Amino acid sequence: QVQLVESGGGLVQAGGSLRLSCVASRSILRINYMGWYRQAPRKQRELVARVSNIGITNYAESVKGRFTISTDNAENTVYLQMNSLKPEDTAVYYCNADHTGLGPNFGSWGQGTQVTVSS
Repeated sequence: QVQLVESGGGLVQAGGSLRLSCVASRSILRINYMGWYRQAPRKQRELVARVSNIGITNYAESVKGRFTISTDNAENTVYLQMNSLKPEDTAVYYCNADHTGLGPNFGSWGQGTQVTVSS
């Protein structure tokens, strides 16, 4: 198991920026994927971005060019830099550690952090 603690959410105007942080309870070097997911009201949870333990990144089409996922392995931390935010980015953002290799639902989740983008 991996404990994850997110921070950095908040209220921002459209066009603004936020940086989310996710601190893991152990080294993330051997975790298959670290990812950020989000869930808006009345919608399913969706992948925003993820990074593999060899640095391969994947992004949802809706955030490409605006969001960047990165890691600080020394600090066991994953970041999500979000620029040019839009109202449709409003959601609860969750950090995930896919440490089993079986997919995010078999991994560990953080408690979530709210991001609200006003128009």
